[in-house]
Amino acid sequence: MIMIEFEAYGIALIPVIVGLVSIMTTFGLSKRYAPIVSIVLGIIAAIVYIAPDDVKQAVLVGITIGLAASGLYSSTKHMVKQRKTPS
Repeated sequence: MIMIEFEAYGIALIPVIVGLVSIMTTFGLSKRYAPIVSIVLGIIAAIVYIAPDDVKQAVLVGITIGLAASGLYSSTKHMVKQRKTPS
């Protein structure tokens, strides 16, 4: 059984990825590719910071972080759209 430990800096990567993807979309990245970019950045961050000695674990954690960042980006975008539209 593989034990995956999320430490504070692992979870802190989620808003960093959200910010990076948001910057990329500002500079021309198509929003339909934002989730893919989130997952790729999550995998890269996990390989570099969380589990550099275990690539399998890093990929699994990276996908999880990327999906979380993608969902956070999507829900934040949805909330901002709701605020801008008049009630």
